[in-house]
Amino acid sequence: RRQKLLHPGKSLYRALLDSVTLSDDSVKFQIIHEENKVLLQVEICEIEGNIFRLKIDEVSPLRERHKVPDVLIKEPTTQRLFISQKEAGILVLTSVNEDYKLQVTANPFQVELQSKGETVLSMNSNGLLYFEHLQLPPRKPTAENEEAASDSSKEKQEALGLWQEKFGSFVDIKAHGPSSVGMDFSLHGFDHVYGIPQHTEALLLKNTSDGDAYRLYNLDIFGHKIHDKIGIYGSVPLLLAHKPNRTSGIFWLNSSETLVDISTKAVAEHVPSRSAAETAKQRAVPQTNVRWMSESGIIDVFLLMGPTAFDVFKQFAQLTGTQALPPLFSLGYHQCRWNYEDEQDIKAVDAGFDEHDIPYDVIWLDIEHTDGKRYFTWDKKRFQNPRKMQEHLRKKKRKLVVIVDPHIKVDPTYTLYSQAKEKGYFVKDRNGRDFEGICWPGSSCYLDFTNPEVRKWYADQFAFKTYKGSTNILFVWNDMNEPSVFKGAELTMQKDAVHYNSWEHREVHNLYGFYQQMATAEGLIRRSSGKERPFVLTRSFFAGSQKYGAVWTGDNTAEWGYLKISIPMLLTISMAGISFCGADVGGFIGDPEPELLVRWYQAGAYQPFFRGHSNMESKRREPWLFGKKNTQIIREAIRERYVLLPYLYTLFYRAHTAAEPVMRPLWVEFPGEIETFGVENEYMLGNALLVHPVTEQEAKAVSVLLPGSEEIWYDFRKFKRMEDPGILKIPVTLENIPVFQRGGTVIPLKTTAGKSTEWMIHISYELHVALDTEACATGELYLDDGHSFQYLHKKQFLCRKFTFHKNILSSSCTDESGKYHTTCVVERVIVLGFVQQPTFVTARSKDGKEKEVVFTYDTKTSALTLENLALSVDADWEICIN
Repeated sequence: RRQKLLHPGKSLYRALLDSVTLSDDSVKFQIIHEENKVLLQVEICEIEGNIFRLKIDEVSPLRERHKVPDVLIKEPTTQRLFISQKEAGILVLTSVNEDYKLQVTANPFQVELQSKGETVLSMNSNGLLYFEHLQLPPRKPTAENEEAASDSSKEKQEALGLWQEKFGSFVDIKAHGPSSVGMDFSLHGFDHVYGIPQHTEALLLKNTSDGDAYRLYNLDIFGHKIHDKIGIYGSVPLLLAHKPNRTSGIFWLNSSETLVDISTKAVAEHVPSRSAAETAKQRAVPQTNVRWMSESGIIDVFLLMGPTAFDVFKQFAQLTGTQALPPLFSLGYHQCRWNYEDEQDIKAVDAGFDEHDIPYDVIWLDIEHTDGKRYFTWDKKRFQNPRKMQEHLRKKKRKLVVIVDPHIKVDPTYTLYSQAKEKGYFVKDRNGRDFEGICWPGSSCYLDFTNPEVRKWYADQFAFKTYKGSTNILFVWNDMNEPSVFKGAELTMQKDAVHYNSWEHREVHNLYGFYQQMATAEGLIRRSSGKERPFVLTRSFFAGSQKYGAVWTGDNTAEWGYLKISIPMLLTISMAGISFCGADVGGFIGDPEPELLVRWYQAGAYQPFFRGHSNMESKRREPWLFGKKNTQIIREAIRERYVLLPYLYTLFYRAHTAAEPVMRPLWVEFPGEIETFGVENEYMLGNALLVHPVTEQEAKAVSVLLPGSEEIWYDFRKFKRMEDPGILKIPVTLENIPVFQRGGTVIPLKTTAGKSTEWMIHISYELHVALDTEACATGELYLDDGHSFQYLHKKQFLCRKFTFHKNILSSSCTDESGKYHTTCVVERVIVLGFVQQPTFVTARSKDGKEKEVVFTYDTKTSALTLENLALSVDADWEICIN
């Protein structure tokens, strides 16, 4: 409300250019507000790799303002900026390589970032820089000045929520007064912006002139509405802007409640005349203005200058880390509901998958498995022998995931509660008592995960000797960690609750779930003495959560609209650095009709995190409960997922090492094709597969955009080359969804699916080689033991590159430092788009041994199949087609 009173116009801030100081790290100067005369310190630095950072803080605050800790993986390495001009109210800073210039205008204060003479982005050009300096509380009225304080000024204070605010029956006391910050950014030439998850919204961010800003405030919203800009479970304050020749990003590092206003408009740009006779022309150029408003903290913003989308992903990862490499089992199918009843139920469901020949890797237990919602315990009647149950799953080469939420039941006989209370590990209320709220166990206290000591203690709770009944096949799900507080204002913790180092909850709210997942992942690593990779799913997340595991889109509903919106939601989360994401297959709330369930399985099978999940009130929906035909189709979708795992695991390796999203919007792969910029009903899985889920009821056909005028596309299952790229009407049946392989790519697959990922270690590979217009293709395969950190510590991994060129398919090593031996072989190769039938084919191994290869050629599809190859995965070889 307060920031909205400031309208676009001339900024009241002026830069004091005589205060400029230059060091190796940064350029600093002060700005002053013309009315209240408060001085702010501005710091600008350039970070290696085309990143600029701007910080604004008070010169002498009454107390230190909150600066977000722990999200950046390290203090970034800066490069020296040079002052290339300082005169007449203008300061120009030049980057080391002279590609970028920062022009600081003194009055009114604004900053323009130019690349090779072109303005990419400007700050405060609309004059919306807003910074509430910390003040002493107003004096309590005495009898004399009570009357003097006019009613209108008191009302005004209350209306603007300066020192306290009411939400229904809740009162938020702002002990340190108003401390809001905000700023506007103009993106020149851009009218397509993306990012700032998590919202149940379209891929392209919309103009917010209707008054509804995008809100970043982690909340437990059961059955969130579609097309709503309210914040839900997670938030990443990263926005991407794209135009055909450039992608840029804005990372607003602030963990308090944040609103983002967006408006796109055309602005007139002068085109200089070439000669004196010619009059200067004007052309309309798009410009997107983005206004960030946060409740507290400082302004700390990173400008990611790309220039490509993949550069922006790398820049963000350079700051916040890459996606953790998940254990292979976690890329399999997960079966969950709230709740599997008891040990017998678990065994029966597990047996059902075998009986119906459906692969799966993990079965999940929700809150009912505990003793009265006390986490790290087991219900003694339902789960009398959890260890034995896990041994049963282990023999089947499967895993168990259990829920561990952040709220702790108030119960002096519950060890976790009594220890945490004694050590002072709970979040406090504003009066210094342990904050109590209602959640699943009833009256609960909340662990203060912002405290490193609490995180270490919490991580220790996962030790096998402490967490009785747990084994090394048990992994963890962190839910309700927004944090969810039933009967709280907006079902979350009051903002005036107090954390470690006296920070109020308002400052750290969006970090709470991030910290719980961090501590949980650390606990799982520690219980294995640092040897095994963890798997932790979290509902609440922030920038950097990718380092600790997976996220999902929360409590969706079993309706077609939610299947449809899950695609842009997952693409947005993926672009914000969190590749390991998914949506509950089937919808969590309600009962999906069989057709919807089938379509959701088909979509989920081609998304990073693949879990079927349902609510307590929902009817049971194991994959075999919907009739023989539907069981068959779901089985086929899940088996396709398992056959695809070598490709998926390789994509996760790329996400882990090079920050490339596993699932990505079309425009990321085709940045110059304007028709892809708004596409959200299909996506790329890596650079090789285009997936178009069917999200309409009783669909008989779908319109698929196959982008790129020079591209060749093939039907992933039938191998036939598609007609020319563009929009094609593809007939569909219930049996499967359209998936296409891009020409120029090689996809590694397993020849068949097994009962779980661990059953598939020795299953042989096949390669699908899709030729481009030059009859070439490349692809890679990453391989390690799938569960430990040996790939990191002992370089036990394999990275193979497959190249098809001049009718020769070769396998070579792309990283000589990796050493990992496998007995697996490449058994089959299918070459798509091979224009004529060969006369003979030979395979040659590194030692020069040659053998003739059995092949078949399909003249209808131009697919050449090479069989019985038995070529080692970990050796160099080549296949010559003559």
